[in-house]
Amino acid sequence: MTDTEIEITADLVRNLLQEQHPDLAGLAIREVAGGWGNQMWRLGDELAVRMQRMDPTPELQLKERRWLPVLAPRLPLPVPVPVRFGEPSDRFPKHWTVMTWVPGEPLDHGSISRGVHAADTLADFLRALHVEAPAEAPIAKDRGAHPRNCTGGFDHFFHAVALDDLADDVRAVWEDAVAAPEWEGPPLWVHGDLHPANVVVSDGTLSGIVDFGDMFAGDPALDLAAAWVLLPAGTASRFFDTYARADEAAIRRARGLAAMKSLFLMLMGQNGDRGLPGGKPNWGPVGRAALDRVLKGV
Repeated sequence: MTDTEIEITADLVRNLLQEQHPDLAGLAIREVAGGWGNQMWRLGDELAVRMQRMDPTPELQLKERRWLPVLAPRLPLPVPVPVRFGEPSDRFPKHWTVMTWVPGEPLDHGSISRGVHAADTLADFLRALHVEAPAEAPIAKDRGAHPRNCTGGFDHFFHAVALDDLADDVRAVWEDAVAAPEWEGPPLWVHGDLHPANVVVSDGTLSGIVDFGDMFAGDPALDLAAAWVLLPAGTASRFFDTYARADEAAIRRARGLAAMKSLFLMLMGQNGDRGLPGGKPNWGPVGRAALDRVLKGV
């Protein structure tokens, strides 16, 4: 049995806790639906266990362990904070981390009804996150680049998703992003993967941000794409007004990256409809709605 074939069960999680953190082993354990690179289990009411599953290396978890305790205190929304470390063992040869639980419902299973409030909330969060990162901060390896360096990924998603009469408009948005000037500021902290499964909502608005495994220091445009990927129609302009740090070039890059993220969500939805591994059937409509917002502009 290979590492990726190890079945992660509640009994396994409890046994690992008994071995490495026995004071937590008596808490209730409940599986959390979703997740791909990592599998999540609720631990009592206030904690969660993040188990490395399909991620080929522990890099993402180790990154969260190192940097989330540094970032969390100055962020205006709840984020998961590592509180205990689980190390590889004979029972489970991968890393696992006990983190604080961020209450709420993932946006890909929920909705935002208070659009203006959500736009302001997201803008305030990103203003707090997007500060100059230290020299030792992680650098993105496969994301966060200028759109002109992401054309291979865009073309893959573009041709894999049936766009019909939208194709020309989507291509025009992407080409405008590719033509936009590069980020000239210092590397800023960037979440790196803001999509509807990585934010939680409650009371009709954003209430938390999760999954910082892709965080990096660089151009904030990838996070600014969330103005279209996450927020309801008609609120992107409110977001950028509140954020107040994005120039025209950043908005152009962000809009193109939002188009690419929308296509990715649509492709994951198609894969889910076909029963392919990792597919998410509910992401298809989410991605199409996001793409419609992208095409309407700011």
